[in-house]
Amino acid sequence: MESESGSAGGSREVRGYRITGRVQGVGFRWWTQDAGRALGLAGSVWNRRDGSVEVCAAGKGTALDALERALGEGPLGARVDSVTRVRPDHEPVGEGFRIVHP
Repeated sequence: MESESGSAGGSREVRGYRITGRVQGVGFRWWTQDAGRALGLAGSVWNRRDGSVEVCAAGKGTALDALERALGEGPLGARVDSVTRVRPDHEPVGEGFRIVHP
């Protein structure tokens, strides 16, 4: 989803990401939650049954860009094979970033 104003960094955007590799059982969700909070984003992160992790995040485009770069690195112990933008299936409600169990 693009920002309403089309600006790269100013207004709120919502983005979804799917991360593949060794991303479950290595603290990836906790690490992502901390990264999202540090960047001032609202959103959620969860494990998928296929072994990937999915993220839905909302905030300024510049902060979302920073999160996307960080997701490509991941925490120690993780091995990120790909970070793919996906259509978010919901819009984050409220403030904060949290781990969810859909």
